[in-house]
Amino acid sequence: MANGIWVVVEQTDGKIRKVSLELLSQGRILADGLGDPLVAVVLGKGIAGMEAGVAPYGADKVVLIDDEELETYTTGAYTSALYKLIEREKPNVVLIGNTAIGKDLAPRLAQRLGVGMASDCVGVAPDDANLLSFRRPIYGGKAFTQVLLTERPIVATIRPNTFPVAEPDASRQAEVVNEAAGIDPADLWAIVKDVAFAVSERPELIEAEIIISGGRGMKGPENYTIIEECADVVGAAVGASRAAVDAGWREEKFQVGQTGKTVSPTLYIACGISGAIQHLAGMSSSKVIVAINTDPEANIFTIADYGIVGDLFEIVPLLTEEFKKLVA
Repeated sequence: MANGIWVVVEQTDGKIRKVSLELLSQGRILADGLGDPLVAVVLGKGIAGMEAGVAPYGADKVVLIDDEELETYTTGAYTSALYKLIEREKPNVVLIGNTAIGKDLAPRLAQRLGVGMASDCVGVAPDDANLLSFRRPIYGGKAFTQVLLTERPIVATIRPNTFPVAEPDASRQAEVVNEAAGIDPADLWAIVKDVAFAVSERPELIEAEIIISGGRGMKGPENYTIIEECADVVGAAVGASRAAVDAGWREEKFQVGQTGKTVSPTLYIACGISGAIQHLAGMSSSKVIVAINTDPEANIFTIADYGIVGDLFEIVPLLTEEFKKLVA
């Protein structure tokens, strides 16, 4: 298990998050290029058998850390368990999804290990010295920088939807290693009593392939049914600009932007969103951006791949009907 590229797999109730499968898929490519093994590390309670969900995506080894204290995520317990294992096995790279958990866990882990980290990366590749170079946005997404970390282990968080998920190979077998958590009692300074999950048929915002967002141009909370109907036809998530959230039209969990959620869907449709810098910072890495706005000078058009100047209340229903035909 020594060295290698490690992916910390995020799971809830045995369901693996899509970003972890993305990291395993890209990790397999990196591992082949560097001649390193790819190791998937799964933490939780009652996780026996979860190797079946990660091995097909490229893992050579699957490390299962099963412990009562890992049933729900807490910073101290997860950091303690991972730190001890990493200190002993000394991997070259530790990749974590840039999710709510990843953004909390990775910096604490890097601090404990005494190394730097690259956060919210949207690209990674070996450089000329056979080290990994990470690409990450800066200045609110207006520019990108290449980050080269030389101290081992390299710790980095990767933005969801950055890499495609590989086709699973059901015949692929991985070595399974069970490890004791060995959590230091001093690290159990927080106890989670209960976790409440919002129930929705729509995909989670940061992992959605398609997002339809509404801004100030929606004119009121009651009008979000227009984009919700469109989103349900194509299986999209529904987002909102900060202006819409500040106005109380949508809950904060739907906010896309620098002070909300950063997303990288395949398709992002912005409805009635002017394109403030704060919003662009959260969605400019989307693969294809479509903007609908009555103002031809709206800033959103400067980054849109396709722009529609017009009334969203006329255009979105037309798009919904066309999407229905395509889906049928």
